[in-house]
Amino acid sequence: MAKNDPHFADRSGSLLESHKGYDPRIIFFYFLLAALLLILGVGLGYQQLTQVGTHAEAERQQNQRRVLFPGPRGYIFDRHGKLIVGNEHQFAVLLHLDELKAELQKEFYRIRNNYRAGGDKDIPDYSQLQQIARVTLVQRYLDQVNTIIGRREQVKTRELRGHFSRQLLLPYTLIDNLNPTEYARLIERLPVRSPLEVFATNRRAYPYGSAAAHTLGYVRPNTEVEAEDFPGDDLTTFKMKGTSGRDGLEKWFDSTLQGEAGGRIYRVDPSGYKINPPLVTRTPKQGKHLTSSLDIELQQVAEEAIGDRVGAAVAIEIASGEVLVMASKPSFDLAKFSPRASQEVVTDMNQRGAWTNQALNGFYPPGSTFKILTSIAGLRRGTLTTDQPIVFCDGRIMVGNRSFPCDVGNGHHGNVLLADAISQSCDIYYYRAAEMMTPDVLAAEARRFHFDRPTEIELPNEERRMTVPDPDWKLRERKERWFPGDTANTSIGQGFVLVSPLQMACFTAAVARNEVFTQPTLLHQPGRTFHADPIGLTPEQRTALINGMAGTITHAGGTGRTLLTPQFRIPGITVGGKTGTAQLRVNKEGRVGTINIAWFICFAPVEKPEVALAVMVVGDTIGENFYASTNAVPVASMILRRYFAQKADPTPRIIAPFKTE
Repeated sequence: MAKNDPHFADRSGSLLESHKGYDPRIIFFYFLLAALLLILGVGLGYQQLTQVGTHAEAERQQNQRRVLFPGPRGYIFDRHGKLIVGNEHQFAVLLHLDELKAELQKEFYRIRNNYRAGGDKDIPDYSQLQQIARVTLVQRYLDQVNTIIGRREQVKTRELRGHFSRQLLLPYTLIDNLNPTEYARLIERLPVRSPLEVFATNRRAYPYGSAAAHTLGYVRPNTEVEAEDFPGDDLTTFKMKGTSGRDGLEKWFDSTLQGEAGGRIYRVDPSGYKINPPLVTRTPKQGKHLTSSLDIELQQVAEEAIGDRVGAAVAIEIASGEVLVMASKPSFDLAKFSPRASQEVVTDMNQRGAWTNQALNGFYPPGSTFKILTSIAGLRRGTLTTDQPIVFCDGRIMVGNRSFPCDVGNGHHGNVLLADAISQSCDIYYYRAAEMMTPDVLAAEARRFHFDRPTEIELPNEERRMTVPDPDWKLRERKERWFPGDTANTSIGQGFVLVSPLQMACFTAAVARNEVFTQPTLLHQPGRTFHADPIGLTPEQRTALINGMAGTITHAGGTGRTLLTPQFRIPGITVGGKTGTAQLRVNKEGRVGTINIAWFICFAPVEKPEVALAVMVVGDTIGENFYASTNAVPVASMILRRYFAQKADPTPRIIAPFKTE
């Protein structure tokens, strides 16, 4: 159609005229679109300008990971500076998984292609192929290590799967117990640029073997590593294994010995692999060292003297209350608890009863050593005097409607004074003394010397099985009334009385200081002194008491005169002590009967007391004659000999230097 056609002109004109106005319905959508664009623009601006910090924080948490490394534990020394717990290297082989990304991908495709090439219709899915690739590749590296050191270790599939899913930033441990020869071979033969690393960590070392095992305690692996003031608390955190104290000084002073953890913060890729170098790094620091009150030489002597028997020995420095010896047998090898105890070790300890710290939690009747407390109670009460006998010992006495024998020296001590009653351990004297005092007086005196409560020494798990009996206690605990025979038994440390060797050592130190209580400590604090309330004896009464304890060793009828024999004598030193042999009813291998508990408490020198001891040894045969003079006194002799030999030796001690790991 030509442009000059009149029909064309008419039609075009009509079209122009029909669109020159605006349809109101279209205008509405213009405004709606503009409003939506405005809302979108404001929203984007709000997100970009005001929420930028929130988004940056979310991105940081998504892209960063924190790794914590424990610091080495502090050392434990004895009072003379000898290292008794330290650290030594433990060698392991680690595989850095972040360096295997490319190899894992190739291994994945290789395994998948092998399935396809074999025409296998049941091809594992992506996740299964990935697991197969990981195990295959890690085993390949482990085989390299096996070839070098001659082992046949296999990858633990479940452990590896968990490591990939939860601890990808940490290296995977292939072997954690390399011996020195294996370590040397790997260092020499592993390629320098290998994802394998021979890694040295710290484990506890014990230069003196099992000495003081119960007191020192042990550690166990711990994954709850915390790094105070280290940034990234809100980040996903991975923790290398550390250790924590589980018993003894290791547990009580765990926060002191525990090292200060270090750490690193890494950026990670979308797969979770770390990107080096780290963004933040802090080096771990070793924990503080601890100087204990123990004398490791005396400790070894005590344990050797007790031998394979069940027993304990505690030595206390009288002026300070510092514990020099805290021996408990049977013992155990602390090295077998580092890094962890095997099931065989645990079973062996269960069978031998080696878990119990006999010095702390071995509660036994104290036997005649308790007569020292009975003497003090009678003197303070006024029922005993130093120069008047209270009974004639002809070997037996009626208490209530029962006849009680004098078991020591076949009785027949005649008219004995207090000092002789102590040295010859006359039971009849104390049966009569207790009758004159009443059980309540005896119990009150025992509580005054803290026999009814824990010592609160710096050790965990001190039990409360100590028993100071009286009529109310028996009615409450046993639903029985009190008999005169109960009072008689209590006076000689039998019946229901139960004490620990540590309590008896504290009591002996207190008596030596003429005080009622000793607070023991396992920390060495030079210059420390301890004081408590005085016992409350007159000079004459105290002299009689101490003369009786000295006579235990020097008197012709003294029950501890073994200490004067050439084999056990301590040259130039006068010892004051008290023996005791208590009976304990037991059921051993189906046979019911009594075994003897041999006790010896002492302090020396008598003229100016320095050290107090309590020794307890348990008989192992029902009905056996097992006496303090032949079983407990020799142990005390060996400890005292070494103690005074150390003081007489003018040679200065040389403290070997140690290296902080």
